[in-house]
Amino acid sequence: MRPVVRHGVRQYSRKTSQRSSLRCNGGYTLTPALSLSTSASNLRYTRLPQSSAGGNASFDPQTRRAYHSSSKKSSAWAAVASVASNVVTNAAKRAVGAGPGPADLPIHPLKVVAKELSTKFLTPSIKNLVASRTPQLDRVAKYYTQAEGKYVRPRIVLLMARATALCPKAGPESLRASAVSIDQAISPVSILSDVNPTTQSASLNPAPDAEPIPGVNPAQRRLAEITETIHTASLLHDDVIDHSESRRGAPSANLQFGNKMAVLGGDFLLARASVSLARLRHPEVIELLATVIANLVEGEFMQLRNTEAGERDPVWTEDALTYYLEKTYLKTASLISKSCRASAILGGADAATVDAAYAYGKNLGLAFQLVDDMLDYTISGKDLGKPAGADLELGLATAPLLFAWKVNPELGALVGRKFAEEGDVARARELVIQSDGIEQTRALAEDYANKAAAALDAFPDSEAKEGLIQMTRDVLKRKK
Repeated sequence: MRPVVRHGVRQYSRKTSQRSSLRCNGGYTLTPALSLSTSASNLRYTRLPQSSAGGNASFDPQTRRAYHSSSKKSSAWAAVASVASNVVTNAAKRAVGAGPGPADLPIHPLKVVAKELSTKFLTPSIKNLVASRTPQLDRVAKYYTQAEGKYVRPRIVLLMARATALCPKAGPESLRASAVSIDQAISPVSILSDVNPTTQSASLNPAPDAEPIPGVNPAQRRLAEITETIHTASLLHDDVIDHSESRRGAPSANLQFGNKMAVLGGDFLLARASVSLARLRHPEVIELLATVIANLVEGEFMQLRNTEAGERDPVWTEDALTYYLEKTYLKTASLISKSCRASAILGGADAATVDAAYAYGKNLGLAFQLVDDMLDYTISGKDLGKPAGADLELGLATAPLLFAWKVNPELGALVGRKFAEEGDVARARELVIQSDGIEQTRALAEDYANKAAAALDAFPDSEAKEGLIQMTRDVLKRKK
């Protein structure tokens, strides 16, 4: 099946070719760049040729051919549902081979790494990682570990570790980090003044590594904990910035302890993550995760404005979507993509495998956030575990609204003043619901999810690979 671009959303017919392009204002196709040698947030724009037959055309940058819309009429939502079914079927065939039978049954990602993610292992390890001898700080640092989250990021890191264990290796020297105790200090402890009560003794007298996990070395296991710690720190900071009152069905940390304590708690988690990262003794991995922390801050600054220029009465252009996708990469996909890359590196994978791991994480991360932004319009706060509709209340223009804005110029003034006047939030929400902005957001999320699955094509078949592919399906179906 091939996509047809109609009013900014890909639609499908039997006569068109499936390509991940998005028609933008001014006759351009917006194609997220997949080249692994370019910036992760880079975007290409290709001028669409004029259609001799009239109507809309989508452009394939690889074949330089234009595809024209079919006369078959169907709703955007029906088209999206149809292509989603095909994405699932094709991904399953790539992972376990075509044909009926038990082998075609999906592998649930949690099943593959259930032991590593259980409350017996991951949660206690993270609590040990962030412990403090200062009682109040210890409570703040561990607060979001009490009501366990989805552990999406550690799950991805561990699945990637297992999946890449079967891939070609770069060489024995790439496994040096695995042979060193991940709790052993690099500098003298007396100089570090490391006051983590759970790891200080380990620094002085390194203990044997924890129970081995097939396909996952100690450094990769620690990476999963570090990734979740960085994510939790970002939640503490975000909840202060966004004035959130709830998180994971409980009062937010800023509501429970106050803004100052919450900010300091987030800072402390980043410090603990940095120490653990350094003790992996792998410069490239340290560099990757350090830039994640910088990306989180850069993305938050970008989110302070809905458009790059921050004009008062903006007019819709494709630049608005470009700006949004770059911000989304920095705030969400950077951590997932670079953690995937780091997991492959720590397993000694070769360059092609490392690049594929990064591509998977980047595209999955973008799909994840697109769905998250869509849920803000479609799911109640009770089901989300956090306030619904918060994006508009915070003055944020996310994907559903950006797509709606293209066909509703009235939204420009609301975007410019960040929905600050009385009735702005309700009106903006009404215009989004009336438009096909939600359907377009889902279609774009499906594009990224499909690219994430395709990035694993060269990986040997395994339960871990199928688990990673299943996550690309699950991200589209999630309700919280």
